[in-house]
Amino acid sequence: MATGKAPKLPSKKESSTVSNSSSSSQFIPSTNPSEPPSFYKKLDPPDVAQLGRSSWTLLHSIAATYPETPTTKQQQDMKSFLHLFAGVYPCWYCGEDFQKYIQKNEPLTKSQDDLGKWLCEAHNDVNVKLGKPKFDCNFWKRRWKDGWDEE
Repeated sequence: MATGKAPKLPSKKESSTVSNSSSSSQFIPSTNPSEPPSFYKKLDPPDVAQLGRSSWTLLHSIAATYPETPTTKQQQDMKSFLHLFAGVYPCWYCGEDFQKYIQKNEPLTKSQDDLGKWLCEAHNDVNVKLGKPKFDCNFWKRRWKDGWDEE
């Protein structure tokens, strides 16, 4: 039953008890070594739009699970991650654009809310360039962490 709320991720302690059911499945190689097994989906690599949607989902999800009051090390690690992410991003012009944004707008990492709003503003910067509507960053936690209250 859909509740409108995102499922909660297991804690580190809980995740150690979660089993991976795919590890019990057996790999059956193809009879033709130059062809992938028939059960592989034949999907093309992601285009820029698919990559962007997936990347923003990842970044916003990271912000939603970032500590409310991170340590100095966690703050620095997040800033380093964002710089590295922009530097290795598969779409070179998107990565360069994100690097420029980071140079003009230093990532805010002192709290979960600071990071979430900073990422929302970065995402809005891209939305404006793409002619898409801006998201009201006051609602970032509802969208990416708590879910929308549907009563």
